[in-house]
Amino acid sequence: MSKHSKRSIPGLHLPLVRTLSVAAFAVVAATGAQAQKGETVKIAWIDPLSGLMAPVGQNQVKSFQFFAEKFNASNPAGVKFEIIAIDNKLSPAESLNALKSAIDQGVRYVTQGNGSGAALAIIDAVNKHNERNPGKEVLYLNHSAVDPDLTNSKCSYWHFRFDADTSMKMEALTTFMKDQPDIKKVFLLNQNYAHGQQVAKYAKEMLAKKRPDVQIVGEDLHPLAQVRDFAPYVAKIKAAGADSVITGNWGSDLALLVKAANEAGYNGKFYTYYAGVTGTPTAIGAGGAGRVYQISYNHNSLGGQTEQWANEYKAKFNDDFYTGSVLHIYNALSQAMAMAKSTDPVKVAKALEGLKFKSFNGDVEMRKTDHQLQQTLFLTVWQKADAKRSYSVENTGYNFAPVRTFDPYISSTPTSCQMKR
Repeated sequence: MSKHSKRSIPGLHLPLVRTLSVAAFAVVAATGAQAQKGETVKIAWIDPLSGLMAPVGQNQVKSFQFFAEKFNASNPAGVKFEIIAIDNKLSPAESLNALKSAIDQGVRYVTQGNGSGAALAIIDAVNKHNERNPGKEVLYLNHSAVDPDLTNSKCSYWHFRFDADTSMKMEALTTFMKDQPDIKKVFLLNQNYAHGQQVAKYAKEMLAKKRPDVQIVGEDLHPLAQVRDFAPYVAKIKAAGADSVITGNWGSDLALLVKAANEAGYNGKFYTYYAGVTGTPTAIGAGGAGRVYQISYNHNSLGGQTEQWANEYKAKFNDDFYTGSVLHIYNALSQAMAMAKSTDPVKVAKALEGLKFKSFNGDVEMRKTDHQLQQTLFLTVWQKADAKRSYSVENTGYNFAPVRTFDPYISSTPTSCQMKR
């Protein structure tokens, strides 16, 4: 175990929160900064609602709408959040059409997170729009697009990321992996777009530094959200003699990969970013117990208000809440609006820079230099639910148990961002 790491009490996976928002809000609300009280803040949600990744999008839009109701009941700015959902079909071009439609409706805040290609298109379009339309600026709140370039070479004053980026997660993941003597041969299998390419890049670089004895015995990139049978990829993994697979796959691309691995009798371990996302827990099933790990900024044994909220979400939708950045966004946005005494994106952006607040994973900070949230990360492993922690992810009877906690300074990575203000 790294001397910088802390072992967590085993528990579940979902991103449930310690005592979040309401208590934290009280401090800001006490300032009386409620000039915008009662104002409706429209947020355009731009992500897939069709195609193979539709189940992920449908879960996330429900999460944004569900927690809008919670925050509308109590937030320091006194505003009301309204979500306008637009299907981008996982396409950068469709994302631009959706952004234009939102702007035409007078929306000043947009959120997106599924696909870094779409994220980059939105950043570029928002930059151009804001330059050409002073007084009508738009802010982009990134909930899950994790390509590091988005807060490095492509960083923008108008973009704020609330997930941990690919390099941050790999820093934490390889810090754990370096202490595992059973890891000797690793296969890299990822989606062929920015995020997947970056997962492979950082895995090779960081393992070479921390565990130079580990062999990369294979590497493959496959089309995003197009593969329906991963059996040929699993055959290559087995033929290479890999004891471990590192993958940044998500949605159907991970669920179908794990399903194929189980069917082929592959007994190696999977080190993932998104094993808790819709469909994958069911695919993992009993066969993946103790073999599937996830590096993330959340898990569901943290307790507090949001654990109650997530249980309520489960009861309402028969679905699991896993996109914890939804809570980060509402928390940060309402606090920044209270501080700015305004819902004007220009003033709110200024208040967001360097904002520190308590969230479900402890103290977090929106780093001013690149607008990348600094936060605690957790490594969890798939296990059978027990009497102490009985939450059943996707009603499987299993969940993700914390193995190690990484404080923000461990997973934080430097930035090359030259922010233009």
